[in-house]
Amino acid sequence: MGILNSLLRSVTWWNGQTLNTQFYTWRYGQKVGEDEQGNIFYQTKDGKRRWVIFNGEAEASRVNADWHGWLHHTFKDAPTESPLPQQSWQKPHRENLTGTALAYAPSGSIRRTNPADRSDYEAWTPE
Repeated sequence: MGILNSLLRSVTWWNGQTLNTQFYTWRYGQKVGEDEQGNIFYQTKDGKRRWVIFNGEAEASRVNADWHGWLHHTFKDAPTESPLPQQSWQKPHRENLTGTALAYAPSGSIRRTNPADRSDYEAWTPE
């Protein structure tokens, strides 16, 4: 099973890191921190390059705003060193669920298991 996992990692990028990324991280990476989802953030020793190794599927919306700003050099310091102040009205970060079974479906949507009464719907007909 180990050989199969190594082969899959060498050709797939969407589920974890590839062997090349793992080697680059081992050779040049300096761990900076980890977020609440288990994603690990790295930078080169000179701080010029920054990247994330996702815990599971590589989905950019899984990176919260604090780490996103650090990855794109908007913030000099990582959230582990200098966290952004959180406002009382802010909700916790959630990944984008579009295209999944957990995506938002308004009342009356055919994607709901029990769609609401559609009596208020009037189909458009051309004149």
